[in-house]
Amino acid sequence: MEDIFSKIGTTQTLSQKIERRIEEAIQQKKLVPGNKLPSEKELCLSFAVSRTALREALRRLNARGLIEIKKGSGMYVSEICIEDAVKSLNLYYDLKFDSNLIAQMIEMRSLFEPQIARLAARNRTNEDLVVLKNNIIELEKCNPDNTQMEADIINRFHTNVAKATGNPMIIVSMEPIFSLLPRMRNFLYANIDGEKEYTLEFQKNIYDAIEKKNDKVAHDEMRTLLRRTHEIYDKHLKTFLLKR
Repeated sequence: MEDIFSKIGTTQTLSQKIERRIEEAIQQKKLVPGNKLPSEKELCLSFAVSRTALREALRRLNARGLIEIKKGSGMYVSEICIEDAVKSLNLYYDLKFDSNLIAQMIEMRSLFEPQIARLAARNRTNEDLVVLKNNIIELEKCNPDNTQMEADIINRFHTNVAKATGNPMIIVSMEPIFSLLPRMRNFLYANIDGEKEYTLEFQKNIYDAIEKKNDKVAHDEMRTLLRRTHEIYDKHLKTFLLKR
């Protein structure tokens, strides 16, 4: 691993260069999950840098989840999983949440979710059907005064349709979007009569299409449902948010 931990030289962004060198080694699989890094002393000698610059680089790598520092044991390359990527996007979207993000979110969903429903109809398993059916039953039984619970259940339905595709990249891309839906829907269902019933009807239609593996109908029903969401946003939510 001499090519990874070779001398860097001195610059004003020394810690960033150290961070980038180790990050590239991980990306190129020269360092793989579970690998133990050399000690701080060894890294300082290899890079020919001060401990201060090294520690700053290691701190940032640790904060980004690329390495794990175990007290009394050492530093290790982290295992990267889908949940880590989703958490990062969740934080980003949560901090950026405003009327512009909601409009962008609706536009993105209109582009992707009909195709997601189509793929779910093709790839779903019997276990996926059980989960989706339970979502619908939960929504039917949910207390109409508990709009937050309704919003959470509807969010889970869309998340589980994405999971039914069997494609983890779709989950990484869409789950952070779905996590924002309860914040928007809580307003909708508290202020717009009949919206829950409309959504429930289309969830049943989407479920039936997925169960029958009718990918065209699943696509079209999801597209119609999202068109309604866009209309609601333009008519009610947009005005509400701009007044805040």
